[in-house]
Amino acid sequence: MKTNCIQAVERLYQKPSELRDLRKSGRLPGVLFGKNISTQMFHIPVTSFQKWMRQGHGPLQLQFTNQEPVSVVIEELQQNPITMELLHVDFQIVQGNEILRTKLPVKLIGVPAGTKLGGILQTQNTFVEVEALPKYLPNSIEIDISDMEIGQFLLMKDIPLPPEVVMISGENEQLVSLVKP
Repeated sequence: MKTNCIQAVERLYQKPSELRDLRKSGRLPGVLFGKNISTQMFHIPVTSFQKWMRQGHGPLQLQFTNQEPVSVVIEELQQNPITMELLHVDFQIVQGNEILRTKLPVKLIGVPAGTKLGGILQTQNTFVEVEALPKYLPNSIEIDISDMEIGQFLLMKDIPLPPEVVMISGENEQLVSLVKP
């Protein structure tokens, strides 16, 4: 399996205006944390990160200058809710032999059939919390909602997960529902 590697540059604490300038220059600020290490601030190229996100699955490594690459998973990704511009990313260092608890984003695919009759899609959760060895963790979970009708809903237990991945979120938590207008 090919591992993607993104060049990361360490950074010091920056004011909000300095972070805005960093984003305008095509860089995404972030933090890296994990067991037995101190939190490290950095920035990466937005284009490289977006390319990795579009691939949907696969391991990611951050390459800092004069250091060995570090395997990571996304812990949190902040976006502007209107423009969807990437604002900040938190990465957690992973050890290959250690079970990891993390949140996976849920991507809804398709347009529910019930919306043609005026139904409104309500999203209650945009992520699912899971545990697994890092090599089995996907970047996100895709769910096809194109067959949903008014009055239907999806629960966490309806999410298709690989057998090596254990769901931590409550199975009866609602993910999405299609309601009457």
